[in-house]
Amino acid sequence: MKQPLQFFLDQIKSLQSNGEPYFPDGIFPAHRENRSIGYRRPDTTIFFSAIICFTLQSIAKYADAEQQKLIEEICNSVIKNYPDFQNKDGLKTYNFWKTKPSQHFPNGHIFRRFEHFRIPDDVDDTSLVYLTTQPTETELAWLKDKLILHANGDNFRVRNTFPDYKNLNAYSTWFGKNMYVEFDVCVLSNLMYCIYNYNLPLNYYDEDSLYYIRSVIETDRHIKAPFRCAHQYPRTPLIIYHVARLLAAFEPAPLRTIKSRLIADAKMMLKAYKHPMDKVIIASSLIRLGVITERIPVENFTKKDFQNFYFFIAGLLTAYENPLLYKLAASPLFHMRWVCEAHCWTLLAEYETLWNNAAQNQR
Repeated sequence: MKQPLQFFLDQIKSLQSNGEPYFPDGIFPAHRENRSIGYRRPDTTIFFSAIICFTLQSIAKYADAEQQKLIEEICNSVIKNYPDFQNKDGLKTYNFWKTKPSQHFPNGHIFRRFEHFRIPDDVDDTSLVYLTTQPTETELAWLKDKLILHANGDNFRVRNTFPDYKNLNAYSTWFGKNMYVEFDVCVLSNLMYCIYNYNLPLNYYDEDSLYYIRSVIETDRHIKAPFRCAHQYPRTPLIIYHVARLLAAFEPAPLRTIKSRLIADAKMMLKAYKHPMDKVIIASSLIRLGVITERIPVENFTKKDFQNFYFFIAGLLTAYENPLLYKLAASPLFHMRWVCEAHCWTLLAEYETLWNNAAQNQR
């Protein structure tokens, strides 16, 4: 019988496209859905492929030589697709969807016909691409300057957030000339992971972004109002997962004070949440923060355990600043959820690796 990690890696590799319809060679199939209206479409996005690559690269050092080779093969097949999602004018930012030409809401019937739903490049996908490749110092310096141009400030002012955050000079989720400013605690955690990973100099935009992350946890808004804190990742387990990953990797000084609170919240959520995949990402977060809970038997998981689990959404009314429309934006009726089987197996591979490493260190 295969060891769990090897089994998970084999499952991930088997799901990687060989150039089938809707999914170019190397891309991991994903789907967008809204079950309340019976909607489901194959989605040609780079997001899940990039985050799978990032997660596998992060655990590769714990794998054996053959597993490392397989991870490298998987990631190389993903990375070769990045140019198709790069900024349409050749800038080093990246989009959720293909850009040349724009293919927003691909394989759909309605949304792809409206310019309103065409999104600009975003900080989240850009961070993941930079983290899984080898950007030059010049490219990293350029990105840092580019981020400032779209941060909250005099030219652009965030509206859809809590009043006490409106004057923060934090980074926005979006690039794009006329795009609204948005704060998302998970997106900011991914971005700050990228900034720390490449040891880029910090400025007051970084400081305010870290303040936002810390404050969301300190005020319990990640529990009481997750949608307002993370429009793309509007669930408490997802927020804990992203913040814990950043905190564990780099221990940013402004975030150290929330470690004990994160641990307490994660322990509480591990008991409160019933979905097996939520338990996996919460347990992974606790392990990163130095707490090992009873091992989850992830080797017994099947595709049935992935049902109704989603890692990422788009709120179709999030962009509207009208108070009534924004209130409606929090309703799942107006959420498009993205699902990806390969990413679920990746989360299991991550948990298995983290748990085994922590258990060995305790012996």
